Amino acid sequence: MPTAAKTKQRAQGLAAILAERSPGMIADLSAAHLDLSDDDKLPILLETEVSDRLRKVIELASHRTNVLQVKRDLDRYVREHLSKHEHDAVLRHKLRAIQSELGESEGESDERGLHELEQRLAAQALPSEARAAADRELGRLRRMHPQSGEAAIARTYLEWIVDLPWGPDAASPDILDIPRARDLLEAHHYGLEKVKKRVLEYLSVRKLAPHKRGPILCLVGPPGVGKTSLGRSIAEALGRKYVRISLGGVRDDAEIRGHRRTYIGALPGRFIQAMKRAGTTNPVIVLDEVDKLTGASLRGDPAAALLEALDPEQNAAFRDHYLDLDYDLSKVIFLCTANELGAIPDVLRDRLEVIPLSGYTVDEKLAIAREHLLPRQRGENGLTPDQVEIPDEVLLALATQYTRESGVRNLERELAALLRDVAMHLVEGKPTARRIDVDNLLRILGPPRFYDELASKQPTPGVVTGLGWTPVGGTLLFVECTLGPGTGQTRLTGKLGEVMKESAHAALSLVRSRGGEFGVDPIAVSKQLKDHDLHLHFPAGAVPKDGPSAGVAVTTALVSLFTGRPARADIAMTGEITLRGQILPVGGIREKVLAAHRAGIREVILPDRNRKDEPEIPIAARADMRLHFVRHIREVLPLVLLPAPEELAAAE
Repeated sequence: MPTAAKTKQRAQGLAAILAERSPGMIADLSAAHLDLSDDDKLPILLETEVSDRLRKVIELASHRTNVLQVKRDLDRYVREHLSKHEHDAVLRHKLRAIQSELGESEGESDERGLHELEQRLAAQALPSEARAAADRELGRLRRMHPQSGEAAIARTYLEWIVDLPWGPDAASPDILDIPRARDLLEAHHYGLEKVKKRVLEYLSVRKLAPHKRGPILCLVGPPGVGKTSLGRSIAEALGRKYVRISLGGVRDDAEIRGHRRTYIGALPGRFIQAMKRAGTTNPVIVLDEVDKLTGASLRGDPAAALLEALDPEQNAAFRDHYLDLDYDLSKVIFLCTANELGAIPDVLRDRLEVIPLSGYTVDEKLAIAREHLLPRQRGENGLTPDQVEIPDEVLLALATQYTRESGVRNLERELAALLRDVAMHLVEGKPTARRIDVDNLLRILGPPRFYDELASKQPTPGVVTGLGWTPVGGTLLFVECTLGPGTGQTRLTGKLGEVMKESAHAALSLVRSRGGEFGVDPIAVSKQLKDHDLHLHFPAGAVPKDGPSAGVAVTTALVSLFTGRPARADIAMTGEITLRGQILPVGGIREKVLAAHRAGIREVILPDRNRKDEPEIPIAARADMRLHFVRHIREVLPLVLLPAPEELAAAE
């Protein structure tokens, strides 16, 4: 009987009992509505005394009420303490009942999925350790309920094992056509002769000794010079899959070695994920920005986690925490890129063969823009050579007046801005010239952002042009010093590092102790510094500066200030100074000379012990510049300092 009908019948029966006034009828009606057995109903029917019949009905009603109350309390207790697992089991039973009504079978589906997984595992050429682990995990999965959380973890683990490439059959064959590789590198990369030669040597050795483990190359240079794209070119030359792993900002070693499977949401590390994406055991993996790895912390040391993968003696048995199996990475060609070599930990750097890449000269930028950037941006903006032409003088203006960088990324952006303007005029139907000239740059790109930094500078006492190195290339480093009323203090400003501060103090000590050799009167300097403050400033105060290479420039600026002799603005210098005036070698010579060349400087003073770095400077820059190699500060001053105004007046 439907629930609503039962409820209505009970309500009518209760109303009839309440309306009755005869005790015997009340007893009979109450007994009829109680859920009693025949053995309980018979004594009531046989009882003729109304009071005794009422007493028996009341006793049975009270007993029945107590039974129902206990049952209700037990049901409530069970509902309140039902575990989530039992609740899920109830829901699964209901789901199976629904699927059964719909003619579907969950068990058959799960069994079919396990059978397919088992077939895929059987088809894989797994090592013995991996085979044993897979069989063990598959057996556990068969004993689990398909909807349990452990079953999902086991299934995901087995799917990772199945999806990874294993064994020699999963390796793609190398092409190793050296002339083809040379043509490919020449077509995709302008310049970089040393780097391309090293890559071709690497490929040649692979052809002669394919089973030998080669070194791990690390390309170090400023942004935009083609480090990452070289990895893609190497992969294309070999006919291998290319995978890039970005390491910038990685701060957890589990990102490299994977998480333990006990954690929720655990995944393998980036190396295993890269192998899955590649689908072969011998891809080319580019580890981009390896110098941007975060140092050791509570989450571990990501750089230390790279050691096993990048060591040719160990990576044949690389062990990821998630898989907990030995995986062979020895056939992978690893290529690392970095902007700053000093930021790579020494232990990791010891496993790498460093190949430096420096910035491009203006002539190289013009060739790259003409042969690579312009055709690519024409295609990106839907233009053809018949619709727009950009002459070399416009490309030169873009490279010198609108960009100043070691690479060509900003140059490509400015070139794209020119072509977008042409595309907009073509779509709007406005008349536009096919050939863009220099006069159009002001309208499209605005006023030039860079200019000859030395064009407006006049020789001034106490102001010298130095050279510095940054991870994005070389830069000019101006040194300014002046005297003002004070109490003999020395102030250093310009956001200087400790090494540069020490270099400035060493230069001041040199001038005060041996100034007589340079035309400085030590007694007059001591009197000046007693009641004057010396202020040394390095412009661009918001840019951090550090390193010892400003010692020569600071010493020259101090001598210029104390002697009153103006310093030439069209000559730059670099080098470390000692308290005896000797000039020691510094790094980054190629980048510094190129920075001076970009700024229009044609004379550079370098330490004599850096003469070995002269071949690294591009031939075009060397032909256009004059390099002075010096050993002592006495050799620098005649090249930089001009006669004092009073000396010129006396000579006239």
